Amino acid sequence: MNRITVFCGSSFGTDEIYQEQAVLLGKTLAKQNIGLVYGGANVGLMGAVADGALSENGTVIGVLPNFLRSKEIAHLGLTELILVESMHERKTKMNDLCDGVIALPGGFGTLEELFEMLTWAQLGLHKKPIAILNINSFYDSLIELTKVMVEKGLLKDVNQEMLLVSDNIDDLLEKMKNYTPPAVGKWIDKKQL
Repeated sequence: MNRITVFCGSSFGTDEIYQEQAVLLGKTLAKQNIGLVYGGANVGLMGAVADGALSENGTVIGVLPNFLRSKEIAHLGLTELILVESMHERKTKMNDLCDGVIALPGGFGTLEELFEMLTWAQLGLHKKPIAILNINSFYDSLIELTKVMVEKGLLKDVNQEMLLVSDNIDDLLEKMKNYTPPAVGKWIDKKQL
């Protein structure tokens, strides 16, 4: 993997471990010569992951919509900052630039980005690994919800298994490097239930 996109909050959250792990993820990517692609801001967990990578001389590409430039405060120390016109263009550009995706803790925006990438993968629009760094069990209830989707016949096992999960950075990166995308279509036949 040459570059990984990281989706995460523009806030730090209430648990210091989120920031600590964001910085560590950035450092780990840089040490493994994996470029970071992220939302381009210098605030919250977004700024922390970028600063972590930059502290180890990593390559960091930010993708920021013009209308968020003043709200999220563009990071001025990046390798490259790409300004785009919309949130959709931001996600498309981040997808184009990466070989895989990791979600850290975040809010609605982080979930929306994560699920759009999962949806694109489910539809066969890309075959990249998509992962959650489940810091301090942050995503436990979301992971449980995906299991309920399978139990209720709304999601195939093979599609639920596309979401790689670990609470350990090295383990998560290893899962991503060894990822094999599903070879079946997304649609569930009633006969399969």
